[in-house]
Amino acid sequence: MNAPVFLPAMAVATCLGIGKAATMGALLAGDRSGLRRHQGDALPLGRLPTEPGGHGDSRNNRLLAMLLEEIAEPLARAIERYGRDRVAVVVGTSTSGIAEGEVALAQRLKTGHWPAGFTYAQQETGSAASFIADALGLGGPAYVVGTACSSSAKVFASARRLIRQGLADAAIVGGADTLCRLTVAGFSALEAVAPEPCLPFSAHRRGITLGEGGALFLLTPEPAEIALLGVGESSDAHHLSAPDPEGHGARDAMQAALADAGLDPRQIGYVNLHGTATQLNDAMEARAVNAVFGPLLPCSSTKALTGHTLGAAGAVEAALLWLTLSAEWNPSRLLPPQAGTGQMDDSLPPLHLVAAGEAWPMAEKLAALSSSFAFGGSNCALVLGRGWGI
Repeated sequence: MNAPVFLPAMAVATCLGIGKAATMGALLAGDRSGLRRHQGDALPLGRLPTEPGGHGDSRNNRLLAMLLEEIAEPLARAIERYGRDRVAVVVGTSTSGIAEGEVALAQRLKTGHWPAGFTYAQQETGSAASFIADALGLGGPAYVVGTACSSSAKVFASARRLIRQGLADAAIVGGADTLCRLTVAGFSALEAVAPEPCLPFSAHRRGITLGEGGALFLLTPEPAEIALLGVGESSDAHHLSAPDPEGHGARDAMQAALADAGLDPRQIGYVNLHGTATQLNDAMEARAVNAVFGPLLPCSSTKALTGHTLGAAGAVEAALLWLTLSAEWNPSRLLPPQAGTGQMDDSLPPLHLVAAGEAWPMAEKLAALSSSFAFGGSNCALVLGRGWGI
């Protein structure tokens, strides 16, 4: 086991809430009121006051700017301590500024001219990282990981490697994804979108609910309350869009994360499931989680509250783990309940889905795992813990 790295600061925004306080209250209440049919912009994001680097005023960049504002003070302290060239940026996304590109293309087809101020760069996948770096005046490594729904989970492994290899002293990690017509049309064409808010692991599940959101973290080797204990990655390449039905790749990722953390499955107190509410994913994941942890470990899919935030899902669900582990934000030690499930599908291997009011055990050290499984079998699992640093 290598020495852990730590997550002293976190920002989060989804339909569940904007900021840590709103998010935590709705998370523990199992509040699904944010899951409503998309009409206009799902999250209230103001325009950027400036556009550093000429990236354009995309909704993705507005979301990133809002997240940066939430953790502006700890980021400023880290930049002052380490230097602007020693803070990396590694984030995940899948949509970038495609929504603005759609509007611009529609205008060009209608009028023959691109809108004033439109730049192709704003819809490039890498624009999210360069936007953050330019907004903060950073000169260290800055890039985007784009592996669909595991994108912003894999950034933790990438940024940790930069720190361990001496290429950076700290990193801003996370991800953001905002809704666009391409995303909605693509998943609808796959017949993967449910007509109602999603029901992970339910006998009545009919597919995903698309959501938008993001989360950013400061990653540093300096001890803090919440630690990144382990990361596990795998690539089963079973099918372009369908998971390996037996969950071999998912199981490999979870076991690799445990090995990286130096932990036994019995030391994990909670699992945040990928839990998309599609027939194939939930069946595969139930097999994998049951095989690794057995049927008694508390777990839940928070996509029942946030929707599937796609390239941001790994970071968003890591943020919900961070809040759940935090003594400040979760003094009652409650676990996120499985919302909206109703009758669990009894054809699946049994899982212990968290009921309202269930709590962590009274232990000095706590550890939890979050999994992200993407198209093409690009899988990632993260282990976060409390009590390893201070």
